[in-house]
Amino acid sequence: MATGGLQSRANIKHCLFIMVPVLLAGYLMTNTESKLADILFTAIADSYLQVSTFVAATFLLFYGVEKLLNIDATAALRKATVWQVPVAAALGAMPGCGGAIIVVTQYVSGRLSFGSVVAVLTATMGDAAFLLIAQEPMTGLAMVLLGFVIGTVSGWIVNFIHGRDFLRGETGKETDIEHINEDASTPFLDGIWLVIMLPGFILAGLLAFQIDADALLANDYLDKPASLLGVLGGVLAITMRLAPQFGIKGDLAFSGCGSILRRTIADTNFVTVWVVGAYLAFDLSVYFFAIDLKQVFSGYTIFSPMIAILIGFLPGCGPQVLVTTMYLAGILPLSAQIGNAISNDGDALFPAIAIAPKVAVVATLYSAVPAVIVSYGWMFLVE
Repeated sequence: MATGGLQSRANIKHCLFIMVPVLLAGYLMTNTESKLADILFTAIADSYLQVSTFVAATFLLFYGVEKLLNIDATAALRKATVWQVPVAAALGAMPGCGGAIIVVTQYVSGRLSFGSVVAVLTATMGDAAFLLIAQEPMTGLAMVLLGFVIGTVSGWIVNFIHGRDFLRGETGKETDIEHINEDASTPFLDGIWLVIMLPGFILAGLLAFQIDADALLANDYLDKPASLLGVLGGVLAITMRLAPQFGIKGDLAFSGCGSILRRTIADTNFVTVWVVGAYLAFDLSVYFFAIDLKQVFSGYTIFSPMIAILIGFLPGCGPQVLVTTMYLAGILPLSAQIGNAISNDGDALFPAIAIAPKVAVVATLYSAVPAVIVSYGWMFLVE
């Protein structure tokens, strides 16, 4: 009887827990007239559908391959010192930020070299790669290949100059990334998380190729069903991630297990918090300070690559997607797109900022060096 009572109370607590994202999503949906509510709704939905879904898919693939082949990929990378950098660059060159996030989290865990971090941050183009490949496939694939080559060379040079353990003291040896990513996990909550994420994968694929999922699925009851799903998933991820800060630990025995799904959920929730924060910081800055990036670029062609490179310093994929959109619209030259593609770090920078800010800053500054050389080289020699 006592055990049944405890289980009943646990189920009630879980239901109340789930009500947080449901109520917030409902509030945002019914207050679309409010500009701030609309910004919040859009930022959370975009973060989840355009970033978190791809991050989760990459983690599932990565951890799944480890499990299926019974290998420790990170241990193999750690031993293969010569191949660490090109493998890291290849993960970064993959469209989206999932591969890059894996490399960064493994570096702060003490497992990979600093050159691998520089390689992956230089190679990654983040979610802007999906947009560019969809609209201009040859240009998009050229950017992916360029990022891989420049990332590999940059990583090798940095390792040669500084050594593998440069700035390692800023993170500490073998940081327990899984402990850092602890969230409120139970079989019930993870089940709800998965139920939301599965259709999220499909919607993310549609959005990656510029298909308006809301317009496609709109009905008499919901104008934005895809975005609503994104808000529900995003708020649930944030709630699970922040719950331990308020004393809600979930099922500690369950949260400690190392299953593929549990590791994926914990790591994805960790990234989602930072991604949503970055999207909101950018969107609210544009709203409150009336920033017009088109006006910034207008009339300053010679400075456009440098401005695009500086925008690449901003964490997150939102600003980088905007730069790519402006390139596709003919507002920016290809040299600016090249500079941004090399300098931007997408969402991979969030884990590094959270755990080792100095490492994050130095690594992203290093990625700016080849961005300046290649973008202005293209401008003066080709354009």
